[in-house]
Amino acid sequence: MKRHPDEHEGQLTTRRAAIVSASGLATIASRLDLGSYLVLGEGASRSGERQRDSVLASLFEAVVAATFLDCGLTRTRRFVLNAIKPELEATAGVTRLKAPKSRLQEHAYRRSGHPPLYRVVSAEGPDHRRHYVVEVSLDAETLGRGEGPNRRVAETEAAANALDHLEASGDEPEATRKAAGRGR
Repeated sequence: MKRHPDEHEGQLTTRRAAIVSASGLATIASRLDLGSYLVLGEGASRSGERQRDSVLASLFEAVVAATFLDCGLTRTRRFVLNAIKPELEATAGVTRLKAPKSRLQEHAYRRSGHPPLYRVVSAEGPDHRRHYVVEVSLDAETLGRGEGPNRRVAETEAAANALDHLEASGDEPEATRKAAGRGR
């Protein structure tokens, strides 16, 4: 609230949610290079666990907890505020901080009153190493495609690609236009 006094409660909530989300915490952990300190078994190291968002987010949470237990609230607060400073001071429109699936859904409801439709195109590989391909469409028009190790990741990438497509075609989501200062 101190850094963004002109933002209303909903915008501040969106900012907070983006920072404490798994991907937000993973970004912070990556910036701090915490993954390089992680002790992993040979198999986990080879399979890229050190770069997984869920692992990095959990690692950052563990570092915060350990800092609290060892140093107390005041020093932990200082550490966290320093670690998240770029996110706190970001001046980009708060809408850009929302998850792509949320932004696409909001646009879809404004545009047609219907949610986007996600369709799994393929799911291949053994259970422990699946690879998903997902397409997202609005009003029967395919707008984006995404891939990932699970449906959620593939859907998020598909939504992000759909938002890029909408922006490139001039049909960018209204909230994105307003956040960028291009409202109608």
